[in-house]
Amino acid sequence: MTQAVRIAVVGHTNAGKTSLLRTLTRRANFGEVSQRPGTTRHVESVDLDVNGQAAVRFFDTPGLEDAVALREHLAGLADAQATPPERIRLFLQGPEAHGVFEQEAKVLRTMLDIDAAFLVIDVREPVLPKFRDEIELLNSCARPVLPVLNFVRDAASREPDWKELLSAYGLHVQVRFDAAAPFVGAERELYGDLSTLLRDRREQLRAVADSLAAEAAERRRAACARIAELLVDAAALRRTVPAEEFADAARRKAFVAALRKDVFDKAQRCTDDLLALHGFRQDDAGEAPLPLIEGRWTLDFFSPEAMKDAGLRLGKGAAIGAAVGVVADLAVAGISLGTGAAVGGAIGGAVSQGWGPFGRKLANRLRNVHELTVEDGVLFALVAWQLKLTRALEQRGHAATGRIAAETSATQDAPTRATAAAVRAVRPARSHPEWESAGLATRSFWRPAPQRDALAADLARTLQGAFEP
Repeated sequence: MTQAVRIAVVGHTNAGKTSLLRTLTRRANFGEVSQRPGTTRHVESVDLDVNGQAAVRFFDTPGLEDAVALREHLAGLADAQATPPERIRLFLQGPEAHGVFEQEAKVLRTMLDIDAAFLVIDVREPVLPKFRDEIELLNSCARPVLPVLNFVRDAASREPDWKELLSAYGLHVQVRFDAAAPFVGAERELYGDLSTLLRDRREQLRAVADSLAAEAAERRRAACARIAELLVDAAALRRTVPAEEFADAARRKAFVAALRKDVFDKAQRCTDDLLALHGFRQDDAGEAPLPLIEGRWTLDFFSPEAMKDAGLRLGKGAAIGAAVGVVADLAVAGISLGTGAAVGGAIGGAVSQGWGPFGRKLANRLRNVHELTVEDGVLFALVAWQLKLTRALEQRGHAATGRIAAETSATQDAPTRATAAAVRAVRPARSHPEWESAGLATRSFWRPAPQRDALAADLARTLQGAFEP
């Protein structure tokens, strides 16, 4: 079995070392991230697995705090003929390595036992003399060092100054990697540049990069499949209401509110699944907060602004109502209400079983009931929001501490072509209320139909088009 590539993640206090590791390993709960300096006090390791085996073993190290004084201490050690690594080992055997320079000693001890190091640099910091001493200390360990420029998107970035300093110390290979919001392809570039420093591990690192790319593609496919399931579920949703109860304004409001809550709950479960798929947790309120703002779901999905926007984006020829069969629907607040009243419940049951959607509509007339379904505009807003959330999660590092901004409209700048195509394609689900999945409590007893699965698979492929250039 090939031994894992051993990488030390080093740098000044509070430069974002643990944050980088959270993003690279997709473990939002690894270590502790804080604005306080010196949060990491011990060396911790975490593996990046590929095909069930540890391909890379990272070592999260404490921040270097007093490199200036340590450099002066090393200069005063005996044996002037010793090489830089020998001087480091001599220091590690002395009492100062367990005393005043204990934190630095942990870093240097790790540096002597790894294949390479990621030097994490907060480019918002001014280039001070202490950073020069830190670079010289790390270079003294005679291990390949790859600088990782962090927070490069910040307005306070001093990236050109840092690049000049690093080049002065022979560190010409540098990687721009924002741990809070990684660039597209940043991981592949990181491992590609590392392979230039570790030529004997080039194939192993290429395999890591390829595996990560495959995982990203699979996450996107799974996300689209989950959103497609939500779309079918919401389109199939149908509630019947006795006409006499619906005629009462208070009862009617309660029925509509209940249906909207059902949609909300389905959307929330989908969101939770997308967060888990991308390695985030719903309770990461302290360090990787939920991208949701409480109360926005119903506002976005059923707001007049979202419905109007959805109507424009679905196209002039797209019906916004959820009518099925020949009975006209009345649209109220994002809910479609099948109208009609007659008598004779027994006849209606028989007709409903034999004539499909039209039969059910006629049966409802005979039973004197209404049907409540969700309009196309709501479905459009629902799917557009989930697609935007997926795209945001793909670009979100596990070190991020801010919330994903919520736009004024769920459909603003949404991938409209794929979304509209999916909403149109899901209409067969409206004829099959039995395709609606059960709630959490009874989900294990619900079995989807093969036709439903086929429709969901087609929709998932359509939604993947939202991510194409």
